[in-house]
Amino acid sequence: MSGFLDNIRCSCNIDVSEYRNSIASYSSGVLFAVGWWLFIDAQSIYSFDGALWVPSVASTVALFMINAISTGHITGETYNEGCIGTTGARIWLFLGFGFAFGGLIASCWIMAANYIIDDNGDTWVGVALFLQNFLIFLSSMMFKFGRTDDTF
Repeated sequence: MSGFLDNIRCSCNIDVSEYRNSIASYSSGVLFAVGWWLFIDAQSIYSFDGALWVPSVASTVALFMINAISTGHITGETYNEGCIGTTGARIWLFLGFGFAFGGLIASCWIMAANYIIDDNGDTWVGVALFLQNFLIFLSSMMFKFGRTDDTF
């Protein structure tokens, strides 16, 4: 069964390499907006505790932290000066990934513990919280690794 898509041929010759940054940026923005839309929808229907906003804010901060550092900063090709140089960029990126995974794991924990196992009200709140953080995580990864740094 593996490799059944290998025999499918596409006769269209579409070169999207010049639009790669645009496609990744727009797709990332749509994922981010849909994630927040789902969470705001759940908040507007079911008023819930303000502590549930913490994973959402952590994931959003992670998106900015991860994408504030270019690949050249991490490898040391374009940035090796400043107070802590390449090491500081790597630490910043590591903290950004920590926030991203922390928000995703916390939202999964909240969904499972509060809305699936204990059944405190409708499960849509927990599902919306998890979906939001998952979509923000995908948005962060798409925006970081879907673009190329050679064109500005």
